[in-house]
Amino acid sequence: MKRLVLLGAGGFAKTLADLVTQIQSYDEIVFLDDNPEAKNTRGTCADYVKFKNEQTDMYPAFGNNEVRLKWLETLKQENITVPSFIHPTAYISPTAQLGPATVVLPKAVINTNCRLERGCIVNCGAVLDHDCILEEGVHLCIGSLVKAENHLPAKLKVEAGQVVLNRTYPL
Repeated sequence: MKRLVLLGAGGFAKTLADLVTQIQSYDEIVFLDDNPEAKNTRGTCADYVKFKNEQTDMYPAFGNNEVRLKWLETLKQENITVPSFIHPTAYISPTAQLGPATVVLPKAVINTNCRLERGCIVNCGAVLDHDCILEEGVHLCIGSLVKAENHLPAKLKVEAGQVVLNRTYPL
């Protein structure tokens, strides 16, 4: 039985679980969260070690870029598989390069010659125009637009509906 453990049970974790359910890649999805108010969890994030085995992948499903990257490093040190997830309605240019643990949600666009490093999120309807670089942990929120030839620094969050003009973050 193939299982996915999501660290976190907030909005991004729920969205990711929905995507995973749609692409039918796991038999079971388990949520772990440090918030005692979180519903449908099977423990705290530190309990990930109880689920570690060859049939289990994990993903730190936190919208907080810094927290996501810290957990990515922890999971890497433990040799735990952290997959990427791409919704089938997303467009990704064949010339784009996606780093590990990348999530691309419905109707997102990643255009020609873009490079995304580890742990990036391209949320619903976000558009990344040609020749852009996203350093690790960048989050393009819902409906954001990053125009051509930008090099976004690590952990940057581009808010919902925000437009980043050409070369605002020069290559």
